[in-house]
Amino acid sequence: MEPKKFFQTPQNITQKQYEALRSFYLENKSASEVAAHFGYTLSSFYSLIRDFKQFLNKSDQPVKRFFIDPQTGPKLKKLENDTYNLIVLLRKKYLAVSDIKSILDAQQFSVSETYIYKVLKQEGFARLPRRSKQTKYESGSSLPVIAPKTVLLESVDEIFNSPNVGIFSFIPFIVEYGIDKLINGSLYPGTKTLPKLNSILSFLALKLSNIRRYSADDLWCMDRGLGLFAGLNVLPKTAWFTLNSRKNYTYVSLIIYQTYE
Repeated sequence: MEPKKFFQTPQNITQKQYEALRSFYLENKSASEVAAHFGYTLSSFYSLIRDFKQFLNKSDQPVKRFFIDPQTGPKLKKLENDTYNLIVLLRKKYLAVSDIKSILDAQQFSVSETYIYKVLKQEGFARLPRRSKQTKYESGSSLPVIAPKTVLLESVDEIFNSPNVGIFSFIPFIVEYGIDKLINGSLYPGTKTLPKLNSILSFLALKLSNIRRYSADDLWCMDRGLGLFAGLNVLPKTAWFTLNSRKNYTYVSLIIYQTYE
């Protein structure tokens, strides 16, 4: 690796924090610019700024204390109690690590799958056996967290996990057959907060990912991947789909018919 690239793309966590904060304070870059460049969500970078200020105010040796690699040990430090406890609660719902990661991403908790594995191992959870569709369905109901409000997705660089990335293989076909144009040209009643294209793609995202009984499932409406497919942060909640299911189904059927016609 070239020396210049070493500073531009830090791999070490503490070096990444140092370079990000340096860009923010010394290079006068905006928080959104720094977050996008170093792979933080905006909220997690604001949290980093807050923590750094607190260390400066409380410690007589703030630099040594803040920019230091965490010591490895037999047990994880429960410094992030909210995140730690949420992981445990979600595992008790019989959710896989990938599902837990998707939910944490939607809740703006920036942790890796490795961290989730370590928490589960420390708490004595065994590996999940192969789950049936019914078990997966039951695991996604009555989650201990609330899905974020659905909004149009901002054009910013983000990194998040999704177990449903396969639906993106349909995007070239949507573009090739002009399905997006058919939707925009239809009489479907879109709104300012949820335009017609995003509405229909939300419904299509569920159908393409084989989610049929969405009326009692909470897991899919926290999947950032399904939201991205529809141009949203996350898909609308169950009440919206229940209210609009017949109307959406009719429009999707007409669009498919027009495409093949």
